[in-house]
Formats: sequence, structure tokens, C-alpha cells
Amino acid sequence: MADLLSNLILNILKIQTENGGTRRVRGRTLLSDLYDLDPANRVKVSKNTYGQPVGSEARLLAGYIGILARNANMLPINYESWHHMPDSNKNQALANIKDRFALEVSDDYIKKTLGKKWRDNKSILKKQYFKKDISLEEKLRNVPPGMLRYQWEDAVRFWNSKKGEQAKTKFTHTAGSRSFASVAEAEEVKSGQKVGRLQLFEITHKKKDGSPMTSEAGEIMDKKAEYEATASTDSSVNLENIDNRIITEVLGPERYGRVRFQGSGVTPTQYFGSGSQQYMPSGSQAKAEVQRLRDQMAQMQANTVEQIAEVQRKYEELQQQLRAEAAEREAAAAEREAAAAAREAEHRKKYDDLQLQLQQMMQMFQQLQKPPS
Repeated sequence: MADLLSNLILNILKIQTENGGTRRVRGRTLLSDLYDLDPANRVKVSKNTYGQPVGSEARLLAGYIGILARNANMLPINYESWHHMPDSNKNQALANIKDRFALEVSDDYIKKTLGKKWRDNKSILKKQYFKKDISLEEKLRNVPPGMLRYQWEDAVRFWNSKKGEQAKTKFTHTAGSRSFASVAEAEEVKSGQKVGRLQLFEITHKKKDGSPMTSEAGEIMDKKAEYEATASTDSSVNLENIDNRIITEVLGPERYGRVRFQGSGVTPTQYFGSGSQQYMPSGSQAKAEVQRLRDQMAQMQANTVEQIAEVQRKYEELQQQLRAEAAEREAAAAEREAAAAAREAEHRKKYDDLQLQLQQMMQMFQQLQKPPS
């Protein structure tokens, strides 16, 4: 009962509206209320210094984006990646969100978040309904409730291909529906101090018992403990950039244009500063990036070859199907001709029998007409 009351209390939110007022609502019922929301009362969503949504409104926005990302009519799952999703679909979803939210965050941030939620939804569907220990035909028939069959079949065929099997596993976090920005903001309000990347990482990548979610998360936390232990006895150790060093050691250099464990929308220039070397490519980093691009090009070439082979396979299947249908039509035509010939032979036999009977009757008639001798 205590847990139930706690949940009810947590679901009471004060939501800022565009006209400057506030609405006191229950979080669980507000999502449905959004569909009939007066345009004058659009929910106002503020942003932090990195351009990320924060506050209770941000959680509501994230929930609504999640609903749209699961809408197979608006954002179909049978596209290979978010980049392949037509702009018309993305813009339709964005317009739907803007009808209900007054956003300070950029359109690009919303679209990136939609893409992440869309990928998450595909991942969940794959985990629950794409069973590895069953045949392809069974996978195709195992359509999730409410899912359009043709979309599911397209997705299954991709997941079943070599390219679909190469999907990367990402870090699992425990932030739930809260964004990294919202978690960081709450922690900073609580402690009164700026939250670093590793601190935020530890908050969002630990289980309830304090253990790390993945082996990579455990390695990062272990290295952090090692650096802190060394710093406590060696004053020459500089902890200023400990977060960046540990993350780079475990996971490699930052990918251009992104900052790990800061959520969508944060750029290296925003986080490190335009003069910082943290995100500038060193010689080894540049070589690694060149190699990554080469690998990516090789993969694209391999994918192209695979796609050509797939088209060729489908073409041959179609040719076989057409030949089989033609053979069936020819067999059916031959069968009809044989049946027609049999009927014609039967009719001719009946006609010949009637002719013979008629001749016999005529002969009998003629004999009856002769006078008796």
C-alpha cells in the first residue's frame, strides 16, 4: 500500500504551459490528455545549456515521443535504419509533437530522439518476437499484436540476413524514461555541484544492488576507482581530465560530433569547448578514423554485393514462378483439349450409331412395302 501511495504521489506533476500558467496533472493520465489538448495550452518544454529538454515536461515529452515512435503507420519499422526513413514521415511526427508542445529544443534534437526511440522499439520487437531457434517461415508468421504484417515480414527478412546479424549491442542504462540531461539536472540540484561524465555514467549504469549493468560498465568503474586510489597517494596525478581519459582507454576515442554518456544533442564543442584538445584527432585517432571509414566503405561494398545477390535471387525465384505458372497453364490447356477431343469422339460415336439405326429402320420399312409373292 505504501508503494502504491508513493507511486501516486510521484505521478502528480506541475506542467508549465505555453501561456505562462501551470497545470497540476497526473503523469499517467496526461499522455492521453495530450490528444485533445487546447493549442493555447501546449506544454512548454525548457532546455539546458546543451540544448537538451529538462524538467518534468521533458519526461512527458519523452513519453509522447515514445508513443509516436511505436506508431507503425507514422514511422514504419521496415526501414533498414532511421537514415532510410523518409523525411515526410519524420516531419509528420515532428508536426504532431509541435501541436502539443511548445519547444525550446531544436527540431534536429526531436528527430534524433524520435530515431532513438524508433530503434529501441525495433530492438524490443526483435527480442520478443524474432526467436533464433525457429525457422524463417515461423518468424514471418510470428507477427506482434497490432503490427502490420508486411512491415514485420520486411524487418524479419533483414534481421535474418548477414547484414542484419551485425547489429551492435549498446550500453544498457537504468535511467528509464528520464534523459541523461534530466538525471544530471536532478543530481546537480541535489548536490549543488556539477555532474561529470563518469559520475553520471555510474548513476545510470548501476543495478539496484550497485553492480554494473555490463562488463564494459564494470571496467570503466574499476578504472575510475584505480585512478582515485592512485591520486590519494600520488599528488602528481592530475584528475582534471580523469573522466575523458578513462572513457577513451576503455572505449577508444570519441566519435566525431558526439560526446559519450551525455545524451542526444551535445556536441564536442559545447562540452569540451572550442579550444579543447579532448575531441581533436591525434595521429593515432586520425588513423583509427581513417580505418573506420575504410571498414565502413568495405562493409557498404559487401552490402551492395549482398543486395545484388538478393535481387538476383528474387529475380530467379520470379522466373521459376512464371515458368511454373506457364507450365500449369499449358497442362490445363492440354487437359481441356483432351477432354474436348474425348467429348467429340463420344458425340461422333453416338451420331454413327444413330445413322446405323436409321439405315436399318429404312431397310425394314422398304421390305414391308413389297407385296407378298
